[in-house]
Amino acid sequence: MHQDCSPPIVHRDISSNNILLNSEVEGSVADFGVARLLDPDRSNQTVIVGTLGYIAPELAYNMVVTEKCDVYSFGVLALETIGGKHPRDLLSFLSYSIGHGTTFESILDKRLPYPTDKSIEKEIMRVCNVALACILTNPMRRPTMRNVSQGLSCPGHYLGYLQALPY
Repeated sequence: MHQDCSPPIVHRDISSNNILLNSEVEGSVADFGVARLLDPDRSNQTVIVGTLGYIAPELAYNMVVTEKCDVYSFGVLALETIGGKHPRDLLSFLSYSIGHGTTFESILDKRLPYPTDKSIEKEIMRVCNVALACILTNPMRRPTMRNVSQGLSCPGHYLGYLQALPY
């Protein structure tokens, strides 16, 4: 949507309510009702739309929508999936725990069985690191969705944005 469409499309409401799973548990983005085409010759100012907790913080300040707004929302969604916390609780937890030592055990949803296979633990940590890169406050420091896709699909791919959690 961001790199392969011309003009780029920004969904503006990536949230758990707008991800549909098929019988193979593969996700698809749904509900493009508030999506927007980006015009490179305009400022792309907008009103704030989307689901609270998933909206990129810069929208509150500059009201300009970019692809990085969807990246932020995706990061929140990924962390919500792993941690089992509502975005409001998740972001509060992260802002507290990053200064106090974030561990794998503190992020993983307590309702899930703890992975006994170290390779599964490393995969979950890799997804966490990608997701944390997506929710950086400065949108210029966030990866593109193409970088995110590469970081999630290629085990050896390193984003270079964040190494916040220990493996």
